[in-house]
Amino acid sequence: MKGFFQGIDLRLSKLRTYVSFQAKAGTVARLLQTKFVIHQYKGRTFYAPATPPKVPTDFAKTIDAITGLDNYSLHPKHDLHITSPQASQISRYGALDCSQASQTLTLGDVAGAYGYNQLWQRGVHGEKMTINLVEIDGSYQDDIQNYLGCINFKGHLSFVNVDGHPSNAEGESTLDIQMAAGLAPAASIKVYQTDGNADNDTWTQVNDELQHIIDDNTANANAGSVVSISLGIDEADITSDDVRALDSSLQQLTQVEHMTVFVASGDCGAYADETFGDLSVSYPATDPWAVAVGGTKLSVDGHVNRADEVAWSHFPNIFKCNNSWGTGGGNSSLFHRPDWQNANGVTNKYSKNDRQVPDVSAVADNLAVYFQGAWGAVGGTSAAAPIWAAGQALVNEDTMQRLGTFGYSPRLYYAVADKNAGGNAYFDVTSGNNWYYPATPGWDFPTGLGTPNLASFDKAMSNVLA
Repeated sequence: MKGFFQGIDLRLSKLRTYVSFQAKAGTVARLLQTKFVIHQYKGRTFYAPATPPKVPTDFAKTIDAITGLDNYSLHPKHDLHITSPQASQISRYGALDCSQASQTLTLGDVAGAYGYNQLWQRGVHGEKMTINLVEIDGSYQDDIQNYLGCINFKGHLSFVNVDGHPSNAEGESTLDIQMAAGLAPAASIKVYQTDGNADNDTWTQVNDELQHIIDDNTANANAGSVVSISLGIDEADITSDDVRALDSSLQQLTQVEHMTVFVASGDCGAYADETFGDLSVSYPATDPWAVAVGGTKLSVDGHVNRADEVAWSHFPNIFKCNNSWGTGGGNSSLFHRPDWQNANGVTNKYSKNDRQVPDVSAVADNLAVYFQGAWGAVGGTSAAAPIWAAGQALVNEDTMQRLGTFGYSPRLYYAVADKNAGGNAYFDVTSGNNWYYPATPGWDFPTGLGTPNLASFDKAMSNVLA
């Protein structure tokens, strides 16, 4: 390979499954015996090779996918919406501002409703656990410091730039950090970030982030770490090469690194392509190596107990999604249903023997977040994914302490449901819809198996691992 690429600096992953390089387009075109041209397709303009790239036959046999030669795939979409007015970003050198916006849900509310506080009371706060976040935007240091100060964060927060650094802060990274830190307040939170505004295939950069996580954990596969991704795009708007590359990375994270990867299911209800009435779902939530996380609307009582919960959706402006139609869910057009996706409700009148999403869900509406120097209400399945990641990190810490082992992979969630048949590892959400599919008893397309009842989930997990 080095001989073929004639002096171009190649970077080989530690698992020896992934090679990356950067070179001028003309150099790459000459080596691959093609040229790059501008295409127009379905009203879009993008660059791509004029003819398929060529490499020696023995070399070609080893290649699963080549990414980065085009920018056909649409940019990843953040799965969040900010519903409260934002203040301009300001520096704060005074006292902490911990006065969260009225009527918003604090993470104390979430912890009480979902039983995270029951693990806290047993001394489980995420100690020695790592939550890896995959981001394409940055965050303001003052926002993060204020939030971590308010929750008395005891863990460690670090940032890793991949393929450059973010060019702006759009609220996604901020939301993910605060959800993870608020629910696992002693965990290590590692933020892998890149520039999602570059004019190229951002999914290649996202895959580079996943490969960076893999490289960083090749000697750390039994640490119980988790990954959270709050990004996605309609399955039809990402190239097959990007899907194959990301699928390979997600498989390596699961099978080799023993991590559970949580992915937000999207915020446009049953219509991920943002065309109301056109059933579609979001990738990489549909990947069988990912745990797809849908969203709910949660109410708590005055004692921080779960009072009511329904599938999250808003009355839609059908002409514009704006991450507000509700929890993503439906049948994949890319993947068949895995053998492990089997639970009460999975086979239903909407089933097509395809991968069905989401797998689980969590609150995705009206959460208190500190962004741009002010408290506001934020929602979206972007919040639900790190909420579940933090919960799994706590459960892993507990089972590692008690049993010397931990669980991982999407298969696990259905095994827990089976092992806990008739039990309450999940809160079954049976009301609401995502503008096509209804929430029903058992698994359903808006909310999957349900939301975390973490202490019971922890007990059921122990039964699975025993």
